[in-house]
Amino acid sequence: MNRYTTLRRALLAVGAAAALPLAAQAQSSVTLAGLIDMSAGQSKPVGAADKIWGVDNGNMTTSWFGFEGSEDLGGGLSAVFMVQSFLRADTGASGRFGGDAFWARNAFVGLASKSLGKVTVGRNTTPLFVTTLLFNAFGDSFGYSPSIRHYFTSGTTTGDTGWNDSVLYTSPRFGGATLQLIVAAAETGSNGRNHGANLGWGAGAFNAALSWQDVKKNGAGPVDDTKTWQAAASYDFGAAKLFGQFGKVDNKTSGNEYDIAGLGASVPVGQGKILAQWGRIKPDSGPKRKTFSAGYDYFLSKRTDLYLVGMSDKVDGLSSGSAFSVGVRHRF
Repeated sequence: MNRYTTLRRALLAVGAAAALPLAAQAQSSVTLAGLIDMSAGQSKPVGAADKIWGVDNGNMTTSWFGFEGSEDLGGGLSAVFMVQSFLRADTGASGRFGGDAFWARNAFVGLASKSLGKVTVGRNTTPLFVTTLLFNAFGDSFGYSPSIRHYFTSGTTTGDTGWNDSVLYTSPRFGGATLQLIVAAAETGSNGRNHGANLGWGAGAFNAALSWQDVKKNGAGPVDDTKTWQAAASYDFGAAKLFGQFGKVDNKTSGNEYDIAGLGASVPVGQGKILAQWGRIKPDSGPKRKTFSAGYDYFLSKRTDLYLVGMSDKVDGLSSGSAFSVGVRHRF
């Protein structure tokens, strides 16, 4: 064996060894992502006497940041993880409110298979919350979406938008259908475990979903036992996308029931969209609530948009509420 052959084989061995970390790196990924939403405007809560001017965080989307990643394990199987934290960009504080867990948006690890679906264990966003945000014009806006406000901040459905100690299964897509199942284990001091399910279906411009959940705990503590179901659909005509929702919340603890309805539209205009959404809560006993929001969302780019929105909020027997905001969202 001459020196040239020996040197050549040595260089090939070094090159192969150097390529091993690169090959392993190519099979896994970690991504940093997030969103910051800030606005200025005026608000008057239902029943309040005075209007309040302020700078607000997360009126259209709750600000957040986090990490997610996956590793290819071969044979169509991957390991996945996600940890995401809410933040209040107006003050720099973490969480949606004081005492909120740091990784309250999502915190899970799991396995994903192309043929069998995905299972994640930890803190998972609930299927009901995802369905509610997908089938209304204002998405996941806690400030301006009547649907989000009526299901999650109006004393109807109990439990958070994400469940601790949960296992979430998401099926592969069969034709146009996808199934999700979630269970949150009972903890010391709770009334029991939480359960939920969602069946979604889509074909072209039409999408629909049916969600159900039974809540007996929030975190590790007890809450009112509520059972919620929701049917939702949307159709994109091109010139406008229409949304419809109807659901019922049965509070087994208080004995009250709530019918929740919503209708909305998103109309492309220029580089943005006109948004409108109406919603109503009709309880068996107690006052009705009607909320209407409208606005214009203008996209400067795929990652940055400006918005101008307003809302009217009415509850029987109380002075009307109102709000408007001018804001900017940036995704990274």
